[in-house]
Parts: sequence; structure tokens; C-alpha cells
Amino acid sequence: MADKIQLTKHDRFSVAWRHQFLQGSWNYERMQNGGWCYSIIPAIKRLYPKKEDQVAALKRHLEFYNTHPYVSAPVMGVTLALEEERANGAPIDDTAINGVKVGMMGPLAGVGDPVFWFTARPILGALGASMALSGSIVGPILFFVLWNIIRFAFLWYTQEFGYKVGTEITKDLSGGLLGKITSGASILGMFIIGALVQRWVSISFTPVVSKVTQQAGAYIDWAKLPSGTAGIKQALTQYASLGATGLDKVKVTTLQGNLDQLIPGLAALLLTLLCCKLLKNKVSPIVIILALFAVGIIGRVLGFM
Repeated sequence: MADKIQLTKHDRFSVAWRHQFLQGSWNYERMQNGGWCYSIIPAIKRLYPKKEDQVAALKRHLEFYNTHPYVSAPVMGVTLALEEERANGAPIDDTAINGVKVGMMGPLAGVGDPVFWFTARPILGALGASMALSGSIVGPILFFVLWNIIRFAFLWYTQEFGYKVGTEITKDLSGGLLGKITSGASILGMFIIGALVQRWVSISFTPVVSKVTQQAGAYIDWAKLPSGTAGIKQALTQYASLGATGLDKVKVTTLQGNLDQLIPGLAALLLTLLCCKLLKNKVSPIVIILALFAVGIIGRVLGFM
């Protein structure tokens, strides 16, 4: 009996490395089939020594394929296990292999967006942006390093999981596990985005609602301050007790000030929800960005923002 043909760890790592470029030859006819076929080449060469068997294997992997590029890794792992069994004589035909791919790619596609695009990437981006806003170059570097570590680690370990579990992984797809993962990731992502709206979105409505002349002692009388450091110290002391309203004799209340007293960050939240609604209605992000630019410029020129 011939020795069993088995994929080495190096073979599987080569597949995982190539799998990063799954969308490199994306097309409208079969979408990610070219990237998938490119990814699996190292395994096909190991499993099928004959040229004609390699050609036949690559042809069956040029069928339609499309899912989230990161959660495609466990599908690849299961496919590698099936190809390995077939190469060793198991009665697995082309239909079975393609059926497993198609059966897994649909449910998994719904997991990728909430986990990666709506949770992991925004959290890391917010962390990097916060550090960059404080003047630290570590912010963007940290984002790119952590993101790529998480991304490739997920590709590798989920591919290994799929390879070791083989076709047994398909049993999980029929249960509620994926639904729970998707729901939980979506809730976490929305919570994080909501918490960061106040920091990311800045709106200030400048129309004046009222002007009130304050009584003596309720504001800093700059003309009566002593000169030198003594005057600076007295001004800072008065400011600490009076607050921002004590800087001028006339207290000016703006529309934004009233909104902040009612619900801080309300305008920013409403704008964020509006953008989400437009995106849900298939409005192009480019159109939304241009509209925000236009509203901001017009508001500045007309003096209401």
C-alpha cells in the first residue's frame, strides 16, 4: 500500500499566505475564483504529482466563489482536507467539493462584515486616531501592525481549524452559532461607534439665541486687573470660579450651547444616524462625503455653523 499523501505545515502556510490575495483577480463572472485557485496551487502540487491531475483539480476550483475574504480561511481548510482525502483514494467527487464550498461561503459571508469591518477595524482605527490626534506617531503604526497581525493570525488559525476538523465543520453552520456571533459582533460594533461619535463628529451651530449683560463680579473685569504676573494669577483664579461665561461682560448664548445643555452631542449623533440611514438606502459614501463638505462650507459662509 502506498504511503498516504499528506499536506505539510509549510504547504498549508503557503496556501494561507496566498489566500491574503483572494480578491486580487476579482471578476464579475465568477468573482473570487481566480484568487481561490491561486491560493490552493501549493496544495494541489503536493497532492497530485501528475500534471493532468493538477490541471483537473485547478479546473474544478475555477468555479464561482464569493465570500468575505477573511472568513474564507475555514472554507479553504475544509477544502484542503477534502482534496487530501481524495488524493488518497477517498470517493470524493468534484460535486462534493464544490458543494461544501458553496454551502459554507454563504453563511460565513455574513460574519465577516460585523466582526472585521464594523468591530475590529473601527476599534483599532479609533485607538490609532486618538493617539495620532495627541501627536504620537505610534498611533498609525500601531493600527497597521495590530490590524495585520490580527488579520493574518485569523486567516492561519481558522484555516488550520477547518483543515483539522474537515467536513465536520459544516455541522456548525446549520445551528445558531453563526447567528449569535453576527448579532453579538454587530451590537459590540454599534456600541463602540456610538461611544466614539462625540469624539469623531464635531458640529457647532453659531446663531446667537440671547445676549445678557452680567452684573459686576459675574465676569472678569480685565481693565481692573493688576499688571504683570499678579494680574494673570487673578484672572486665572476668577476664571476657575466663574467658568467660560465669566470671560466677557456680555454673556452670549448660542444655539449650540442650548443643545449641549439639553443633550450633549445630540447634533453629532443625529448626523451620524442620518449618514447610517443614507448608507442603508444605498446612497454612495462619496455622495455623502461631498454633501457634508458642501453643507459645512455653506454653513460657514452664511454664518450658521
